[in-house]
Amino acid sequence: MEHSRFYYYVSLILFVSGLFFPDMVGSIGINYGQIANNLPTPDNVIPLVKSIGATKVKLYDADPRVLKAFANTGVEFIVGLGNEYLSKMRDPDKAQVWVKANVQAYLPATKITCITIGNEILSFNDSSLTDNLLPAMQGIHTALVNLGLDKQVSVTTAHSLSVLEVSYPPSAGSFRKDLVGCITPILNFHAKTNSPFLINAYPFFAFKSNPKQVSLDFVLFQPNQGVVDPKSNLHYDNMLFAQIDAVYSALASLGYSKLPVHISETGWPSKGDEDEVGATLENAKKYNGNLLKTICQRKGTPMRPNTDLNIYVFALFNENMKPGPTSERNYGLFKPDGSPAYSLGINGTSLISTNSTATTTTTTTITTPAPQSQQSSSTGYLSISVAVKGRFCSRLYQLLFPLLLWSCFSSRLAF
Repeated sequence: MEHSRFYYYVSLILFVSGLFFPDMVGSIGINYGQIANNLPTPDNVIPLVKSIGATKVKLYDADPRVLKAFANTGVEFIVGLGNEYLSKMRDPDKAQVWVKANVQAYLPATKITCITIGNEILSFNDSSLTDNLLPAMQGIHTALVNLGLDKQVSVTTAHSLSVLEVSYPPSAGSFRKDLVGCITPILNFHAKTNSPFLINAYPFFAFKSNPKQVSLDFVLFQPNQGVVDPKSNLHYDNMLFAQIDAVYSALASLGYSKLPVHISETGWPSKGDEDEVGATLENAKKYNGNLLKTICQRKGTPMRPNTDLNIYVFALFNENMKPGPTSERNYGLFKPDGSPAYSLGINGTSLISTNSTATTTTTTTITTPAPQSQQSSSTGYLSISVAVKGRFCSRLYQLLFPLLLWSCFSSRLAF
């Protein structure tokens, strides 16, 4: 009975949002981590994913339960090859066996569009992992080519922002000198296969490590006077954009200025240990809420103003078995029982963007589960575009959506 009521309310929310705002949510990507012992089954995750308008999901493995459950849902998937498998993928036969079992077996019913090879490998300073990264990427790509899947499934890997030696000012962004030798062939692989460069960027860590000198408003997308890059004269009013442009500069310095950059992780924890300065629910609401509003505007960075932001947000759930500080277990949009970790109020100016131009339409207030993010061990991708058409629809949605969401979760339905 509880299951049916849960699905009823979520379906009603989806119906109303689809009826009155068919263009409201463009493309939300969410990381679906499962380092927990209390998560709902994949079948029960589907309505949660749809309730936030997510059309892209990233896994850290190729969990068959999830891939089967999401068949014929239209949700795009990134599957992951764990760090422990890198050495095996140097063998072409083993790489092809893996692709057949974990990718081809689910196509086309499940829309697998990308494979990430390992995660933040270059940050471990582990020579065996580093040496196996590119060969593994090449092995998996070759298997895709042999199976005729390379045009629909790309191969990449996610990096920590720590691969940069210089990140400020953004125009001076550069890779660590000790990594240039191994990262350049990886960039060449991306250029040849048309795959994106993934980076995990967390303004939270910059603030936590130096709260007296880093402006909280600057990292939370709050109103502030910002900073000006002395070389480019570009103005930055938030740290995330500065970090992204530093990556663009680093790529350009090695001759790869045309590579697309996707932000595989970003966000802010809603809870942390005593020494995790800034890890609060209120700051998480501000960071994620302002991030969503920024992405809704289809606003690029100062260095790439006409390039849509492609950002993965971590994560779908709070994961109670993740090691490390408290913050690691408190990045989810949802608690394991399906209730939102916190409500995110977006007093958003809805924008419709065509190419690089945006037209303001109307203003609405939406209360939805809030995207949150994780520290340096996940990958994600979030793109949201909001289009609100007409004051009548806006007002009706404003009235109905919070009521429906409240009805769905206030009864404390559990899976």
